[in-house]
Formats: sequence, structure tokens, C-alpha cells
Amino acid sequence: MTPSGDRQRKPIWILPVIVFSQFAGTSIWFSGNAVLAELVQAGAVASSISGWVTGAVQLGFIAGTLIFAFFSISDRFSPRIVFLLCALAGALFNLAIIFANASLAALLLLRLATGFFLAGIYPVGMKIAAGWYEKGLGNALGFLIGALVLGTAFPHLLKGGFAALSWQGVMAVSSGVCLFGGLLMALLVPEGPYLKTAPAFDPRAVTALFRRLMLRAAALGYFGHMWELYTLWAFVPVFLGAYASQNPDVLLNTPVWSFAIIGIGSLGCIVGGMLSMRHGSAVVAAVQLAVSCLCCLLSPLIFALPPQLFLPLMLLWGITVVGDSPQFSAMVARTAPGELVGSALTLVNCIGFSITVVSLAVAQWIAALVPAQYLLLVLVVGPIFGLFAMRPLASDRL
Repeated sequence: MTPSGDRQRKPIWILPVIVFSQFAGTSIWFSGNAVLAELVQAGAVASSISGWVTGAVQLGFIAGTLIFAFFSISDRFSPRIVFLLCALAGALFNLAIIFANASLAALLLLRLATGFFLAGIYPVGMKIAAGWYEKGLGNALGFLIGALVLGTAFPHLLKGGFAALSWQGVMAVSSGVCLFGGLLMALLVPEGPYLKTAPAFDPRAVTALFRRLMLRAAALGYFGHMWELYTLWAFVPVFLGAYASQNPDVLLNTPVWSFAIIGIGSLGCIVGGMLSMRHGSAVVAAVQLAVSCLCCLLSPLIFALPPQLFLPLMLLWGITVVGDSPQFSAMVARTAPGELVGSALTLVNCIGFSITVVSLAVAQWIAALVPAQYLLLVLVVGPIFGLFAMRPLASDRL
């Protein structure tokens, strides 16, 4: 059967199922943050530790990504089965928080394990999509990363939505959704006609990353973006909670608005992907990074605004803080040597997620020293650095 025939016979449900499975699988990413306030109130942890909880997931994800790449797990085995098994393991470790007496040590270890198996969900989901979309992959990945954004936000909706679940309910439902996504991927998405075996990680990608001007510019821009992204997501409930405390006359459902501010980033990913086809990835990424930089700078001021202005500006921040992410990945792929694309993406992602751990730790430390309205100001360092580093990309329409 020719590739042309494969494209013609591609079932219409393939992309929707992959996108939903990606959303479902990543719903366990921020479940710990969504229930943290209740764990604090229950005395399970002494004080709010949003940064450490998210940092544990990130560290697990970094370790998992490196191990999966080094052993070529998704090449040696069916990526659909890898996705299913990692969804099962991630769901179990996520659920285990209910039965671990929720001590701080157990919480962090279980989040670390959850992050490890997310490395078999998020990147493997993109590999499965690449097996079906030789052309139009950029558009498909925009939907996939948008699904990841909604997945990370989903536990906040469970916590504060119509059902208003207990923290145990949030962990149970997010685990069930994760497992359901894995089952759908394994049962409804066959191996794609363009599925390729990726080469093993090549250490030459390290040299290329620092010697090739355009690749270095794209990578450094991504690193600046990552300094801001996950720390903002981790501290959105803290920031909103502090705003509600200082404005007691404002009725603010913090979990629901946390879901909205994080989840609306999927719109930035999808629309940004469409705009990049006309204006190029570098322009779209730079504009979104500049807007999120401005939101960082204005964060102490918007904290004092009435909700009619405060909430729309937070939603704008949510759109732009992640909308540039698919474009940075696209630019890294386009500027890396052809034989090193996979290794370059693995290296850049691992460094980027390592930066989020540092950013989260810094924000956690600053949170004890400054009033809440100044907390997110520390994030401005990332976008400023990223915009400065991206300057060489302005000469090429990437």
C-alpha cells in the first residue's frame, strides 16, 4: 500500500483519539497541585509547597525522558503499548497518594514516579501522531500540546467545578481518566504508516546545540520560555488565592479560574500554529513571549485591579505563556542537523525541564520573603533572556 493510499484511508477518528488520549494521560501532571490546599488544611504537610510538588514531577519527567531516549523504548516496543503501560503506571502512582498517609516525603516520591511515567505519555503521544501525519504534523502537534495544556489544567476543574470533588476524588478521577486515555490509544490507534525508528541519542547534539547559531538561538529562546511556564502554572492557585484574600468582597472560585487560566493556553497553541503557517514560527513565538513578558512585569500592578480587568489579563497571560511552546519545538527541529533532530529535541527538552526545577525552587524561596503580588515578577527574567537570545532568528523566516 502506498503512502498516498494510507493517507486516503486514514480513519477520521485518529487525530481526535490521539488528542483526547494525550489530554487524558497528562491529567495527572498537576493533580498534586490541585489538591495541595486541602492537604495543608488536613495537616498532611506543614505549609504550601507548590514549587516542590511540581519540581518533583519535573525531575521525574527529566529522568524518564533521558532513560526512554537512551534505551530507545518507544522504538524497541510498540509506542501504543508503551503509552498504555505508562498511563497505567502513572495512574497507579497518582492514586497511591490517597493511601500513603499523604506525608511530605511520600507525596514528593509519588509525584517523582508520576513524572517518570509521564515521559512515556507526552513525548510518545507525539511520536504516535508523527506516525500518522507526515504532512500537517505541525498543525497536529499544535493540537497535541494544546491537549497537554488542558490535561494539566483538568484537576483544577475537578477540584472546583460543578462536582467540587474532595482531594481523594480528584486523585481518583484524574487517575481513571489517565488510564482510560491509555486504553483508547492502544485500542483505537493502530501503528501509523509513517512510523519511523529514531536513532539512539547522539552526543554530537551537545556540540551542535552550542555551535550552530540558529539552533542555539531557538534553544535559548525555549529555555527562557521554560523559566516562566511551569512556575506560573504551579503558582497560579497561590496568586489567585492571595488576590481573593485581599479582595474578600470578590467571589472567586480559585480552582475553576486556575483551570481557565492554564487551560486557555491550548488556544494559544492552536491559533499560534495556524498563524505560524503565514508569519513563521519565530515571529509567532517572539510576539507571544513578549506579551507574557509584559504580563510578568505588570503582575504587581494587575494584582490591584478589579476582577473585571484582573481576570482577563490573567487569561491573556495564560494564552501567551504556553502558546509559543510548539513554535520553539518546530524551530529546534528545523535548525538542527537532519541526523540529529531527535537527539537535539531530547537534549533541549531535558535542559528546558531542568530549568523549570530551578525556577520553581527560586519562586518557592521568594514566596516566603515577599508579598504575593510580587511573587511572579521573578519570572520576567526568562522571557527577557529568551527574546534577547532569539534575535538571530529575526533574519530568517522560520
